[in-house]
Amino acid sequence: MPTPVIAVARTPLVAVYGTLKRGLRNHHWLDGAGFLGSDRLHHITLYDLGPFPGAKLEPSHGVEVEVFRVGARLLANLDRLEDYQLHNPAAGLYDRAVHPTTYGLAWLYLYNPKIYGHTAIREGGWQPRG
Repeated sequence: MPTPVIAVARTPLVAVYGTLKRGLRNHHWLDGAGFLGSDRLHHITLYDLGPFPGAKLEPSHGVEVEVFRVGARLLANLDRLEDYQLHNPAAGLYDRAVHPTTYGLAWLYLYNPKIYGHTAIREGGWQPRG
């Protein structure tokens, strides 16, 4: 499995779709990242899990993401936030894989657990409750 430094060498971009987006509660985790812009991905569907969303590899009508340029330290911090387990990705809350965006290949965190009973978001973006 790649280390964060190798991961950033593979692509220094990350695409976010939930609480890491600008203006939302976890965006501060991206302090120092360069915002490149927004995009719509048609190969993921979001699921509203309450306090945050989870993405699954399922076709959609376009899910909104924001793409950022990150460094190795920032990507490692995001891995901790998302409970990405480098040596056993299936054991963590999220797995991380490279996906195409308008700005180039970007890391995207995909939700590992089952999503039965949660509302699918197949177009647009996730909005926090309350």
